[in-house]
Amino acid sequence: MTGPRRDLHDAVRRKGSFLQTLRAVAWSFFGVRKSAEYEKDVSQLNPVHVIIAGVIGAVLFIVLLVVLVNWVLTSGVAG
Repeated sequence: MTGPRRDLHDAVRRKGSFLQTLRAVAWSFFGVRKSAEYEKDVSQLNPVHVIIAGVIGAVLFIVLLVVLVNWVLTSGVAG
């Protein structure tokens, strides 16, 4: 196997932990990353874990927004 397929195969076999991936994705939601930490993440994190953590983070963000909007509307704060 050579070229891009080999690179993808190697990336998926990286040993970064899922907790480390969750931490990196959480910081990326805030847009706060040092370039050295970013480079470390790129070399260590499994891209499949990054996708899963990103989807989990997006779902949690949407659920939080829905709960917040429902609370504001039912509490009378909005109006």
